[in-house]
Amino acid sequence: MPRATTPRHRFTAPPLAAMMCGLGLLALSAAPAESAGTVLDETGSTLIYPLFQRWSAAYSTVAPGVTLTAAATGSGAGIAAALSGRARIGASDAYMSDQQVEQNRGMLNIPLAISAQTVNYNLPGLGGSALKLDGPTLAGIYSGRITVWDAAPIAALNPGAHLPHRQIVPIRRADDSGDTFIFTQFLDFSTQSWEDRIGYGTSVAWPTVPGELTATGNEGMVQRAAATPYALAYIGISFKDAIAKAGLGTAMLENQSGKFVLPTAETISTAASKLDPRTPPDERLSLVFAPGDQSYPLVNYEYVVVSARQPNGEVAEGLRRFLLWALSPDGGGAAQYLDAVGFIPLPDFIRALSENQIDRIK
Repeated sequence: MPRATTPRHRFTAPPLAAMMCGLGLLALSAAPAESAGTVLDETGSTLIYPLFQRWSAAYSTVAPGVTLTAAATGSGAGIAAALSGRARIGASDAYMSDQQVEQNRGMLNIPLAISAQTVNYNLPGLGGSALKLDGPTLAGIYSGRITVWDAAPIAALNPGAHLPHRQIVPIRRADDSGDTFIFTQFLDFSTQSWEDRIGYGTSVAWPTVPGELTATGNEGMVQRAAATPYALAYIGISFKDAIAKAGLGTAMLENQSGKFVLPTAETISTAASKLDPRTPPDERLSLVFAPGDQSYPLVNYEYVVVSARQPNGEVAEGLRRFLLWALSPDGGGAAQYLDAVGFIPLPDFIRALSENQIDRIK
């Protein structure tokens, strides 16, 4: 089982074959051609994809002999591509499970930044105030026990709010997703019934809910929520501009201390600071549902999953140099890149752990 911030929980990790479903459509070669320079192909998390897009453009000027490509395929597909060798870099919002680590010795889970997730809604007539939600209420919605917007649990959290008597349309990810991993961890850590029946993972056995919808990737979640009145969705914070443009509301979430907070640089940083001292050398740790009055509850490390053993020294050197640049406050970890996607940099001692792992790449 992966490490968690509370007693151990069930982590549903899909089999490798299932995670690789659809990878045949990706333009990923089994081994990049080195004759024209080093190719570092990344695929995976749609949450970190906007950052990799920015990095790809910038790194071409830093290291002209290295080609960095990026593809938004979902965290599950990213982990699968890295494990199978179909991509040099698998990006993921979720760390590998203990079972995956046991079966794939030599694979590294390296955080490059700290991210977050938002819970968003398309609720006509609510007005400008932010809706308040907590873990048990979200678990009730996604398990089908709470079906209308003016249901008693939602009304109790939002006294005086104009809540319509309309069916809630919960939207969840159709692909194996690190966003699903983060969201279901929050439900698991905050709600006993969810922990007992469902657990968490990049893919879980979702209860069947009348009217529910699915979407692929964070972009798909934004589009589906924007097109569906009375919808509810969980979306990576790197899509904050798209969320605002779509006119979606962002919920205040109840944290472990019982306070309702919005995702801001301060609340994300506070949450991370409460838990990142517990980070082990392999850096697999959940930052979800951290203690503290000002801690935002949906916070995570953004990982790259890479092999410690590369095909040759040139590729290994190119990969090490890129990852160190991505971590550096003077490189990819600078505010000009992270602020644009709502991420925050790793604290110095976590960055040192990531650098130690990068040193293992040969």
